Amino acid sequence: MDKFIYKKSAGITALSASITDFTYKNHAHKEYAIGVTLRGIQHYNLDGNLQLSYQNGVMHFNPEQVHDGMAHDEAGLDYVMLYIEPQLLLEATRKKDIVRFSTPIVYDYRLEQRILSLSNAILSEKDEALCSELFLSLTDSLIQTNLSTDYKKDNALIRKAKDMLHANLGNVLKLDEICKELDLSKFQFIRLYKAHTGITPYQYFLNCKIERAKQLIEKNGDIYSAVAECGFVDLTHLNKHFKSVYGTTAFEYISHLN
Repeated sequence: MDKFIYKKSAGITALSASITDFTYKNHAHKEYAIGVTLRGIQHYNLDGNLQLSYQNGVMHFNPEQVHDGMAHDEAGLDYVMLYIEPQLLLEATRKKDIVRFSTPIVYDYRLEQRILSLSNAILSEKDEALCSELFLSLTDSLIQTNLSTDYKKDNALIRKAKDMLHANLGNVLKLDEICKELDLSKFQFIRLYKAHTGITPYQYFLNCKIERAKQLIEKNGDIYSAVAECGFVDLTHLNKHFKSVYGTTAFEYISHLN
């Protein structure tokens, strides 16, 4: 049976997941995501490349790095994941520039144990002060492994397109207006966007709407205002897309956090 439990503390969201049949759709997060495979094999495509994380594998996902996810076989999969806001990671690591994980999967016992200590503390609702201290220990291990400041930044056109998409999350995607502003044909734009981001403009737009709805639900605890503000038809429409990215409905998600 598929099971997803979310908890949040010290600005970090922890997920404990067990999946057998569930498959994550292609998506990306605005946060860094760091996790450990506890049982089974995590099977996912990251930036178009197949990755397999075996037991004790430490998985790294950068912000806006496109991926899917599933159990590799019928034996299923158990794992934990931490979602960390970029600014929080920079503050803890005392870095000024955005850093990137250079290796998607590593097998590092100390790093694995520090991820497990923090995720267990958050999931069992330990004091926020303890969670902050455990997070700092984790970032010390991350600095010693594979953080890099060498990465490809979005070109100006893609950055402008993203800004326009973010500015219209409450509306229907108006591809023609964006293409006119960028002086590209619709098909040129779709090809260019997917080549640079690994995801189509529509997939990215929908993903951003889901992320924005999650932020609003966390902040206000009001699912219906998130439905309206993010331009979903109704709660069923939001839940369908929310579950494809988070494995759970919006209502189940907020009930875990409260």
